[in-house]
Amino acid sequence: MLFTASTVKDSPAGLTEFVTRNLAGGVDHCLLFVDDADPAVLETFASHPHVTAVPTGPAWWHGKRPKQLNVRQRINANVARALAAPLAGADWIFHIDGDEALVLDRGVVDALPPEIEVVRAAPLEAVSRVKWPGRKVTHFKRMLEHEELTLLQVLGLIEEPLNGHYFHGHCEGKCGMRPTLRRWHALHDVHDHEQELVPAGDDGKGDWARLLHYESWSGEEFVRKWMNILASGSKVSFRPVREPTAVALRALLARDLPEKKLRAYLMRIFERTTADDFETLLELGLLEQVDPLAGTHRPEPLGAERSRQLTALLAGVAPENKWHFHTGRSAVEMLESLQATASRVEQAGEAALVARAREVWTLPQAVLDDVTARQQPAGQAGQAGQGSA
Repeated sequence: MLFTASTVKDSPAGLTEFVTRNLAGGVDHCLLFVDDADPAVLETFASHPHVTAVPTGPAWWHGKRPKQLNVRQRINANVARALAAPLAGADWIFHIDGDEALVLDRGVVDALPPEIEVVRAAPLEAVSRVKWPGRKVTHFKRMLEHEELTLLQVLGLIEEPLNGHYFHGHCEGKCGMRPTLRRWHALHDVHDHEQELVPAGDDGKGDWARLLHYESWSGEEFVRKWMNILASGSKVSFRPVREPTAVALRALLARDLPEKKLRAYLMRIFERTTADDFETLLELGLLEQVDPLAGTHRPEPLGAERSRQLTALLAGVAPENKWHFHTGRSAVEMLESLQATASRVEQAGEAALVARAREVWTLPQAVLDDVTARQQPAGQAGQAGQGSA
């Protein structure tokens, strides 16, 4: 099975569209960490056979909710990675956002040898238009070669001949990994316990793994996203090239304008900083037409047993401090949290699941020693205590 983990804040209709795209594109089960614990979203997916919606409100964070959205995303993805590890048939888990859709050739993915533990889906970005006819995005920007980027620069469409200036969102794509405790999800990559990049085994160059990014695909979506960020009080990190836009948005949001006026200014910023010249890009042959719903993938159901097990694991981890899942440097605390989780799941009567979990919820002693040493003050690393799995 192939899972996705996503921290989301959107309407039931928007998330239904997100789920539908991903299931058509090669995903079997979507884990949605509902950032505002919206009851309408939770009810919408309560009985969906290919979705598990997790309310991540105050009861999830226990007063330790990270202010930065990016941190919440990483933590939730790594909780999902740990909980997927003991599930039978959980082969891959991708960390993607609610405005993204995987387009995978599952025949290729399923045939990858075991030594390939990380793969990368290359990005295609939705063309940003004030409005799409019928609200249906049909064309996407691909990564361009230097000559193509120079052409756009000379035409005045971008400031510098770099994909980072052409794309409004990220250029890295997103990674999937085999569920294991030895690796950690970052936003776009997979890291080891030292927070060093784990290279994708396929170099991220295959067209069998692609990521459609619906980054501000319309003026309406741009406004919706920023109104959500304002309402949630989240801090968001930006790429340097987008920092002027970020500064302008922060200055605007600080004005505490009435909602109608705020929306109008957000639309003006969209038109000046984000809207693409669709007609020119199309005429120059720089766009790809993609229908995410054209995929023929039939997602594998989680089934009654695995659904029950996943529910038990989520209930078991709920009382834990989720910060322990943030990075590899918290590996020792993560194992302690998982041991406590296993005890709760065992008390719930899932003995077979717990036996499997205790097999896979381990780390090499060298990793634990290294993590412990890194947590010591300078000059005390040699006195680091031994961790245990």
